[in-house]
Amino acid sequence: MSECKVETALEILTGKWKPKILFQLLNHKTMRFNELMRMIPGVTQRMLTQHLRELEEQDIVTRTVYAEVPPKVEYSISDYGSTLVPVLQTMDEWGRKHAEHIQKRNETN
Repeated sequence: MSECKVETALEILTGKWKPKILFQLLNHKTMRFNELMRMIPGVTQRMLTQHLRELEEQDIVTRTVYAEVPPKVEYSISDYGSTLVPVLQTMDEWGRKHAEHIQKRNETN
């Protein structure tokens, strides 16, 4: 029997900030650090930096540094990271349905 790798996938997708980072990058293709900070209310610079590094280490996000003054750095979903799109779409659909289900259940109780 093969080993279950759901936990491996969830390590990349879980946490308060990673799904929000991925959502922004999937919707905007390429973003600078400060753009991400503005689009993700409540995230600290430290947390955003940490999660972007982790996503980069996992080859989910690509970091491109341009030789300019001041330095310009852009983040985008890597080619490999784009394979997550169907997974994230399915999770989003299920999350919406689950929220509706819980709301209906709470209304009837």
